[in-house]
Amino acid sequence: MDAVNARVSGWVAALAAYRRRNALSMLFLGFSSGLPFLLVFSTLSAWLRQAGIERSTIGMLAWVGFAYSFKFVWSPVVDRLELPILHRLLGRRRSWMLLAQICIAIGLVLLAAAHPAAGNVGRIALAALFLAFSSATQDIAMDAWRIESAPIELQGPMVGAYSVGYRIAMIAGGAGALAVAAGYGWHASYGSMAVLASVGIVTTLLIAEPKAAATRTEQVREEKVVAWLEHRAHWPPSLQGVGAWFIGAVVCPLTDFFGRFGALCALVTLGFIGLYQVTEFTMGVMANPFYIDHHYTLDQIALVGKVCGFTVGILGVFLGGLLVARVGLARALATGIALAVLSNLSYSLLAITPAPTLLGLGFANSLDNLALSVQGVALITFLSGLTSAKYTATQYALFSSLYALPGKALEGTSGFVVDRIGYPEFFLYTASLSVPALLLLLWLWRRSAAGAGLAALSAAPVDGRADARA
Repeated sequence: MDAVNARVSGWVAALAAYRRRNALSMLFLGFSSGLPFLLVFSTLSAWLRQAGIERSTIGMLAWVGFAYSFKFVWSPVVDRLELPILHRLLGRRRSWMLLAQICIAIGLVLLAAAHPAAGNVGRIALAALFLAFSSATQDIAMDAWRIESAPIELQGPMVGAYSVGYRIAMIAGGAGALAVAAGYGWHASYGSMAVLASVGIVTTLLIAEPKAAATRTEQVREEKVVAWLEHRAHWPPSLQGVGAWFIGAVVCPLTDFFGRFGALCALVTLGFIGLYQVTEFTMGVMANPFYIDHHYTLDQIALVGKVCGFTVGILGVFLGGLLVARVGLARALATGIALAVLSNLSYSLLAITPAPTLLGLGFANSLDNLALSVQGVALITFLSGLTSAKYTATQYALFSSLYALPGKALEGTSGFVVDRIGYPEFFLYTASLSVPALLLLLWLWRRSAAGAGLAALSAAPVDGRADARA
C-alpha cells in the first residue's frame, strides 16, 4: 500500500511541475517557436501553388529551411554578443529573443504584402529566408533560456509544455492560416499570423532573465585550447580568441564524440541521424501542392489539419514517450520509421484513387502526423543520450542541426521529381528513402546488443512490475 501511495504521490508531484511559472511560460514560448515553421514551408507552398507557381520553384524555396540546419554557425554570436540597450533592459537571453520575435513579425508582414501571381517570387524567397533566419535565432536564445531557467528535474515538464505550445502554433500556422486564406485571402492570412507573433513578444517581456550558472571567466578551459594557445602565443590576441573558440566549441566536442564511440560507430551514428527523418522532409513541401492538385479546397485541408494534425499529433507525442519507456529506444525509433513508410504509402494510394475522398485524406494525414510525433520524441531521446555531460549544449546543437541537412537538400528537388514521375511514384520514392536509415539502425542495434555500440539502444525498457516491487 505504501508503494502505491508513493507512486501516486510521485505522479501528482510530476503533474504539479507543469503549474510552475517557467513551465507555463514555455507553453507560450513554444507557440512563438512553432508559429513561423509551416508559414515558410507547407502553408507558403499552398499559396504559391494556388497562384500558379511551378512545383519545381516551390520545391527549391524549401531550401530557406537550411537556416534551421546551420543555426549552430551563428549560435556563438547569440550566446556572447550583448545587444545595445536591449541587453541592459532585458538581459542576454530575453534581449535576443525579443529581437528575433520582432523580426519574425516583420518577416510575416513582408510575406503578407507579397503578390506571387505578379511574379515577384524572388522577394518572397528573401522574405521567407529572413523569417526562417529570425525563427532559428529565436530557437537558439530560447533553448538557452530554458536550460538556464530551471534545474534538470524540471526540464521534462518544460519541454512537454513547449511541445504542446509548438503543436498548437503549427495548427495556427497550418490549418488556421489556410482557413483565414479561404475566407479572407492570403494577405489577411499572413497578416493575422503577424499579429499572433505578439504572443512571444509579450511572454518575453513578462518572464524573468535567468541567472547563468557560471561566468565565462570561471569556466575551466579545455586542455586542447590551452595547448593550442601556448603554441601560438606570438599570434595577435584577436586571432588567438577566434582560434581558441573554434577549438573549444567545435573540435573538442567532435573529438569527444568520436573518442567515446569509435570512428566507425560514430560515423554510422551520424549517418543514421541525417537519414532518420529524410522521408518526412522530402515529402513535406509537396503535401499541400498535392492536396490542391487533387482538388481539395482550402477549407477541407484546414479541417483535416485541425482535426488530424492537432489531435493525432498530441496523441503521437504521448505514444512516442510510452514506446521509449515500454519497448525501448531502438524499437521506438524503428516504429517511427515504419509509420513514416506507411504514411507515404497511404499518400501514394490516395494519389491513384479516381475520386480522392476527405476520409482518405484524413487517414493519410493522420498517419503522417503520428509518424512525425513518434519520430520526434524518439529522435530527441536518442540525441540526448548521445551527448556528453561536458558538451551537452554544443553536441546537441550539432546533432540537431545535422538531422535535417540531407532531408532539406532532397526537399528542394521534390518539385522536379513530381514533375518527372508524378505523385503516386513520388510518394513511393519518399517511402523508400527510409530504408537506409532502417538498415543503419539495425546495425547500431546489433552492435549495441553486443556491448560494442550505443548503450542507449540496448537499454532494457522500463518494467512496471519491478518498479512496483521497489
